[in-house]
Amino acid sequence: MPEDLADRDLQPVRCGGRATPKPPGAGQRRNQCQFRGARTLYAGETDVRHPFAPLGETPLHSRARLRSHFAEEPTRTTGVERFEPVGQVHETADPEVGIYEFSYAGSAHGRPFSIPCLFVVRVRDGLIVESRDYTDHVAFARAFGRLGNLATALVADPR
Repeated sequence: MPEDLADRDLQPVRCGGRATPKPPGAGQRRNQCQFRGARTLYAGETDVRHPFAPLGETPLHSRARLRSHFAEEPTRTTGVERFEPVGQVHETADPEVGIYEFSYAGSAHGRPFSIPCLFVVRVRDGLIVESRDYTDHVAFARAFGRLGNLATALVADPR
């Protein structure tokens, strides 16, 4: 795993008026965490998937699609006071592949949360070309006060 990519993973930024470590590219705007810069970690053509997405996954195949994906984050993270990845990177036998085992730890609406995640990434020339992001989506919905919305969407989903 290229050292520079692992170093870029935790950058101090402001969220909710306090400086805290955040996921790549997180920023401040009306007390909402954002992920504007995260797309710069990815190659122009990429393959990012979320296999545990409760409503089915939509693969992200380009930096432009990732830009759109991350642009949606401020509307999904309203009420966040603190949000930081806490964990470690594991190297693999393949020098292009790394495993990020972590939890997003923080607080939203005055309540603490910890959301377990595991990302398996393939990096070439310092950029992510492939990623499988395994995240507890129910824990995200609970943390950000959207559990009812998720339940409604699941009931309405014809699958």
